[in-house]
Amino acid sequence: MNAPAPATVMVAATDGAAMPGPPLISLHGAAVRFGATVALQDVDLTLHQGQRLVLIGSNGSGKTTLLRLLHGLLPPAAGERRVHPVQPSGRAPRMAMLFQRPFLLQLSSRRNLLLSLWLAGVPRSERAARADAALARMGLQAQASQAATALSGGQQQRLALARAWALQPDILFLDEPTASLDPASRGEVEALVDDLGRGGMTVVMSTHHLAQARRLASHIGYLERGRLAALAPVERFFTQPPPAAQAFLRGENPWH
Repeated sequence: MNAPAPATVMVAATDGAAMPGPPLISLHGAAVRFGATVALQDVDLTLHQGQRLVLIGSNGSGKTTLLRLLHGLLPPAAGERRVHPVQPSGRAPRMAMLFQRPFLLQLSSRRNLLLSLWLAGVPRSERAARADAALARMGLQAQASQAATALSGGQQQRLALARAWALQPDILFLDEPTASLDPASRGEVEALVDDLGRGGMTVVMSTHHLAQARRLASHIGYLERGRLAALAPVERFFTQPPPAAQAFLRGENPWH
């Protein structure tokens, strides 16, 4: 079977979509290997300020690995990962990642947030206000003193999202954040993610739900066998599917 063609970047301006903001992270010919296993190869991708990039593809296609590479949790085995300064401040972008199953300590919800802010080096004078604002932002004020590990699955994911938001990231990475949630909880988390993205935060998210991808994304990236096989603005991706993604989309029609 032939390998998929390299990703084709379709410029948003030709689709009536907003022009991309300044670049934040770029990958050039990037690869990731785990021993003899090639998890990603030949990835060329530039993540722009304000972009909402949703990654789709079958299990094992490289979505989670690409998220970790963009975040800096994994180094490229080949190629280059470049971090660009946030404009106009000129500082390095702040990043936070939300995993499919968040790790929470057996402390209150509020203390989980305070601890994460301390570890991130946030001044003590700011921590309480930022923790309380994050709990309020995610609708968790009533659970502030509850043990985080006693919360429902949806509440735990919202708490993890509050923890990430409290860090005031420029880029939020989300690895299938609603995969293990019931429909009601999934809708709550999705609405929060949508609100953050439309508020200007750069969001990179993986999902198996094509309808969710269409609702949340400004751009869709399709991965196949460790390659970024297609990248396009969301409406073009679904109305004029790139050749590399057509078979995948036909096979996933029940998700629409």
